[in-house]
Amino acid sequence: MSGTWGRVCVLLLLQATDGYLNVFKVRCKFNASHPEVIHYIKSWFFNKAELIRFDERVGRFEGYGDVGRTFAEGWNKDLGKIQRATLEKELFCASNTSEAVVKGLSMSVTLVYGFFPKHISVSWTNNKINITTGVTSTDLLPDGDWYYQLHSHLEYQPRSGDQISCVIEHISLKEPLVLDWDDALSDGDRNRIAIGASGLVLGLLLFLAGFLFYKHKSRGLRLELKKSVDLRVCLMRQENAAEKIRREMMSLSRE
Repeated sequence: MSGTWGRVCVLLLLQATDGYLNVFKVRCKFNASHPEVIHYIKSWFFNKAELIRFDERVGRFEGYGDVGRTFAEGWNKDLGKIQRATLEKELFCASNTSEAVVKGLSMSVTLVYGFFPKHISVSWTNNKINITTGVTSTDLLPDGDWYYQLHSHLEYQPRSGDQISCVIEHISLKEPLVLDWDDALSDGDRNRIAIGASGLVLGLLLFLAGFLFYKHKSRGLRLELKKSVDLRVCLMRQENAAEKIRREMMSLSRE
């Protein structure tokens, strides 16, 4: 099951008085062979644009756009907020990943919270075509504060070219909310990977340049060392010859 992946999404839908939609989205990514190792990401959206993201592996809030960066900067100064965001991993992910581990299949879970009235439609599409098999949903569950929640699950066999999306329709939404449910990278992710790849290439180039420089210097050092040794041997031979001549001269003088 090393290639089986699960993903859990949690949504909180809030309709502001001015008609703009506020959403927070939680992603719990894990490998089915090691479901205890969870990558937790929480994002805040305003009118479909991602403003702030908390990635537990980064350990801080990242903002997008002027407004998002302003909020993220303030939140990062609050250590309590960072700790709460980290602890939410257990709240949202731990209780849901176990049911998402399905042998030979991937499971996607969408949890929709905080909507009213209770009439809501949650469906799944693949490349914009409705999926009718492998979809299960819970009954409407009351939150206890006049709002409702719904859990929808999709079990499927991943294939190349899949574009899985969760589509939510509710009277509070001006149009259906479509969540692309794949591992496509955001602009921020692409930038980080591009920077990382550039750094890797630069590192390899620097390593290669350093290695060639070392080899060149080592070769030069060996040549210099050989020349030095040859010169020392030559001097020793000259000294030995001079000593031999001196001894012969002393022997002749004694005679």
